[in-house]
Amino acid sequence: MDLMFNVSGLTEKEEFTTSKKDVLKYLKIIGVDSRFISYTPQKIYINNLRFSKFSRTREATFNKQYPEIEVVRNKLFQKICSKSSKVLSLEIKPNSRILMPEDNFIIELIMEPYTRKYGVNLVYEGDYDYKVNPLILDDEVNDIFEGIFKGEGLNFTRRDDEIYPLINVSLDWINSFLEMDGQNIMESENKDDLANSFSEFLEDVAPQYRENVVKAAEYIEKKLETEE
Repeated sequence: MDLMFNVSGLTEKEEFTTSKKDVLKYLKIIGVDSRFISYTPQKIYINNLRFSKFSRTREATFNKQYPEIEVVRNKLFQKICSKSSKVLSLEIKPNSRILMPEDNFIIELIMEPYTRKYGVNLVYEGDYDYKVNPLILDDEVNDIFEGIFKGEGLNFTRRDDEIYPLINVSLDWINSFLEMDGQNIMESENKDDLANSFSEFLEDVAPQYRENVVKAAEYIEKKLETEE
């Protein structure tokens, strides 16, 4: 199938610049679905190998046209995107304006393809429909523990006008990918010593505890909402 992708849009006279528009156009011509890749001027990150159809043959064709742009096939990044998509598919409405955080590389990568997938407009100031909250899984869990230890009950911090691309993604996954990609690592925002210590203890005895804690908290929150 790779040898049969559509190249009818290519002509000897046609020239492609390094602009984002031309790069994405070229990807479409060679059969790559750009809704499942993340574009940057220096690198193309595959966030779903199967759906993007970005085979090695297509990569070789792409690199002939754009040898200066690296194609990143990072499996951990693909897992992060898979986790994020399960949340974003429920939170984002098509053609909405989304306020982005400043200087957050992983959020930029995750959100960029949604400009094509859902037609959203990523903005950095002004009016918006949704605001990106960069809360990660570790901090969500620690916020829950902090509320319990302080006798405040569960801290339900999510807001209806916010979206949470990293809410199901651990800090370990994020930083492992960022280190492999030569980027600055992230730090946890939760500074509560008791909550952090308890999380570290659970990490040693039950590595999958974070997802279970969040699911339990979400169940309790929904239960409380139905009883109001």
